[in-house]
Amino acid sequence: MRLVILNDYACNPGDMAWEKLEGLAAETVRLGFLPRAGQLEAVKEADFLIVNKVRVDEELLAAAPRLRWLGVMATGTDNIDLSACTRRGVAVANVPGYSTHSVAQLTFALLLELCQSPAAFDRSVRTGMWRLGVGEEQGVLPLKELYGKTMGLVGCGDIGRQVARIAQAFGMRVLAYVRRPREEEGVRFVTLKNLLQESDVVSLHCPATPETEKIIDEKALAAMKPGALLINTARGRLVDEEALCGALHSGRLAGYGADVAFYEPPAENAPLRTAPHVVLTPHIAWATAESLDRLVEAVRRNLESYLEGKPENLVNQVNRSTR
Repeated sequence: MRLVILNDYACNPGDMAWEKLEGLAAETVRLGFLPRAGQLEAVKEADFLIVNKVRVDEELLAAAPRLRWLGVMATGTDNIDLSACTRRGVAVANVPGYSTHSVAQLTFALLLELCQSPAAFDRSVRTGMWRLGVGEEQGVLPLKELYGKTMGLVGCGDIGRQVARIAQAFGMRVLAYVRRPREEEGVRFVTLKNLLQESDVVSLHCPATPETEKIIDEKALAAMKPGALLINTARGRLVDEEALCGALHSGRLAGYGADVAFYEPPAENAPLRTAPHVVLTPHIAWATAESLDRLVEAVRRNLESYLEGKPENLVNQVNRSTR
């Protein structure tokens, strides 16, 4: 049996305890960045496959006739064709919850940078300045206090709930929009329209699906409170970036902090790279040392449980007898 780990560069190979996965198969192969042709060649004899940012579709599955189990080193599976995997009898397991605290933490790191610009002030101090009146040309926005403001969460799963707790600690009022409202301490569930109209900060924490793609579009941005901030540590495809740039240039939206982009990496000439009042990080919210430890241990357990005949964290239903 052969275990193939594709594009391990996406999971900080120098920081992860990959040895935890060794011994689960007779042969384990770890591969760094590969172009698509290299990926297709690498999976030809794979019985088990672990991926993070690799697109797993009909093409890749057809190149892997022996594949039985696919481990996703992430919670989201929007890069996986689950229907195709199910048709081919490939069990798919993800890792829920491993990065909850890390992603919530970066959500506020981005928000605080937009509110008080510590990195921009640091740069100004290092150039010899020591004053409040540092202008926007140095990347500083008007300073904002979070106390008493309203945080609106689009999506309120594990990460959204943790963001809500942090927001409450800052003295913020918390609203949330979800498909199925429920009771949640300190959170008031409202319609998306009301959330956009009432929130000083809108933070996205829902998965990318056909229903949620571009949920923040021109109409949604127009409905937001003038001068509001938008944070996206979920998925880039939730936001219409063309409409977003328009709202930033017009000043209707005061700032945007994101760890994701519609296309990753964004093109060199992507308008978002040069839009005003934007803080971008390269999809690293999940990649703290603590989070990576939990991730590799969970992936190991997912494969181990599959081999034991009691698979955990499957996101599709596969009849093992057909494999």
